[in-house]
Amino acid sequence: MGMSKSRGCFGYPLSIFFIVVNEFCERFSYYGMRALLVLYFRNFLGWDDNLSTAIYHTFVALCYLTPILGALIADSWLGKFKTIVSLSIVYTIGQAVISVSSINDLTDHDHNGSPDSLPVHVALSMVGLALIALGTGGIKPCVSAFGGDQFEEGQEKQRNRFFSIFYLAINGGSLLSTIITPILRVQQCGIHSQQACYPLAFGVPAALMAVALIVFVLGSGMYKKFQPQGNIMGEVAKCIGFAIKNRFRHRSKAYPKREHWLDWAKEKYDERLISQIKMVTKVMFLYIPLPMFWALFDQQGSRWTLQATTMNGKIGAIEIQPDQMQTVNAILIVIMVPIVDAVVYPLIAKCGFNFTSLKKMTVGMFLASMAFVVAAIVQVEIDKTLPVFPGGNQVQIKVLNIGNNNMTVHFPGNSVTLAQMSQTDTFMTFDIDKLTSINISSSGSPGVTTVAHDFEQGHRHTLLVWNPSQYRVVKDGLNQKPEKGENGIRFVNTLNEMVTIKMSGKVYENVTSHNASGYQFFPSGEKQYTINTTAVAPTCLTDFKSSNLDFGSAYTYVIRRASDGCLEVKEFEDIPPNTVNMALQIPQYFLLTCGEVVFSVTGLEFSYSQAPSNMKSVLQAGWLLTVAVGNIIVLIVAGAGHFPKQWAEYILFASLLLVVCVIFAIMARFYTYINPAEIEAQFDEDEKKKGIGKENPYSSLEPVSQTNM
Repeated sequence: MGMSKSRGCFGYPLSIFFIVVNEFCERFSYYGMRALLVLYFRNFLGWDDNLSTAIYHTFVALCYLTPILGALIADSWLGKFKTIVSLSIVYTIGQAVISVSSINDLTDHDHNGSPDSLPVHVALSMVGLALIALGTGGIKPCVSAFGGDQFEEGQEKQRNRFFSIFYLAINGGSLLSTIITPILRVQQCGIHSQQACYPLAFGVPAALMAVALIVFVLGSGMYKKFQPQGNIMGEVAKCIGFAIKNRFRHRSKAYPKREHWLDWAKEKYDERLISQIKMVTKVMFLYIPLPMFWALFDQQGSRWTLQATTMNGKIGAIEIQPDQMQTVNAILIVIMVPIVDAVVYPLIAKCGFNFTSLKKMTVGMFLASMAFVVAAIVQVEIDKTLPVFPGGNQVQIKVLNIGNNNMTVHFPGNSVTLAQMSQTDTFMTFDIDKLTSINISSSGSPGVTTVAHDFEQGHRHTLLVWNPSQYRVVKDGLNQKPEKGENGIRFVNTLNEMVTIKMSGKVYENVTSHNASGYQFFPSGEKQYTINTTAVAPTCLTDFKSSNLDFGSAYTYVIRRASDGCLEVKEFEDIPPNTVNMALQIPQYFLLTCGEVVFSVTGLEFSYSQAPSNMKSVLQAGWLLTVAVGNIIVLIVAGAGHFPKQWAEYILFASLLLVVCVIFAIMARFYTYINPAEIEAQFDEDEKKKGIGKENPYSSLEPVSQTNM
């Protein structure tokens, strides 16, 4: 077994540097690609939201299920180093394939800017994603365990800090890529037709994956490499199976009890293997409650982003879009990990408190649970500001007078009088069965007109009136705040001719006389728009500017003839903009990030320190499996429970995690920490004394323990 002298740097093995840089590039590559996926599915492949989300979540779950495969290959066949290299090659190919799949000129034979045979692109991107899931998942458990392998006996402190640095590299990579790849995506490129540059945005992560691979291979001479030790997982499964069978066979009182259920395998398996399996099963048992943490943690991308869309993104002088709030987590991590490592833990130690790994993880779960309590409080604040939309059998009606006279509209139970060019302040809510008659009258004219219209229940309607006998009912079609924090705008045309309006890239085609267009949606800021019509003199101005739009509002713009014969536009508010500031989400992100720092970094390090040398990757894979299960929990809870109020769902998650946290704390009380290296050294000693190295069938499986190297 080739072993080079490990060169040191600040008390760390130099080889660590290559592993950390590799991880940084790999995570940049993974998160950069992941940030684009849903948009790529929707805009390029043309799938709907539901299919895109389902495929996306399936892909993420796959990425956390394949580590078991990677751990198997590493521990029983190729060893960690070769596994990382070979699966990184698979990974790089996958990234390249998905990048190629997004080149529209691949099948765009008529050069019209859209691919002619979509199935080719879909097939390629699915192959690419499958390879990526195998690659990223397969190397995940190996890279962190391989890093831990580089430390000598007695370097526990440095090793713990390595897992923190490792975690920083993960988040540094993800932070940079989530900022950079969206910028690449909006570039224009193409051979025959210019469009959003997915090949470049996918290509940069592919190139970085290749860099990660090269950097990792460059350090080859410096690594400490352990030989793989046969099919460990198979041995473990057989041994556990035998123990259970044997225990079942000897269940009468005649047989003396044994200390541990695994001791029933002693007839067939050697002590060393049994004690190693005991270590693994003890840790695996502790993992049972952990997926609940990830179930909450992974909602930043879904639920919390949706919450941000009902908030106002102006923080001081900057404007934040709702989906950019997620970067708060990565930014906070990069700040918090060093602070917690260098300041918080030493302070706790100074106070004489023994802050063990499992205590840290319990605190992490508690903090994540509190983050959801804060999210619920923020949600209650938001709910106070949200407009009330009509329920099942209700309708809401607003009157907008676009004529030149005062109008009075009589509803069952009340009447409203509107001056010219004005609207009712709010939507009036009616039960559909009580909405018997609506009449319009005007002081200047004798007649009364009855509104004949089938109102659709559960919807908002606008009643446009311009003469005592002329009206139109328009269904609004907005039953919630506009999505993604955008603003809805529609136009009402009071001229006698059709108009077409162009507003920052979107077109309202042919809005007929005395009618309303549908809503179109725009991000925050001022918008320019142009009105095309034959109804006014060519000398008139046709370019207008909207007011400065905030987040989540909706307006009706009424186009009418001004006194000079040209056009003027009057703005009416349909849905007020969001008032609760996105900065209010920072406390929940802060709590969740603190929870993540003490939970996740510690979990990685704990899984490594408690595993026997030949099962390090297996336990790392087990740790990653808890993430996969957490993602599945979210899909189940979100699918099964439909809560009338979002805050109730947050409270449910918070209380679930709190219960799990208490259970975990109790389990942790009864856990005794071990030093696998010492236990294995003890076995080495005993075997030397007995001199049974030759006959022992399992000596070929012996781990190369750090003591006899």
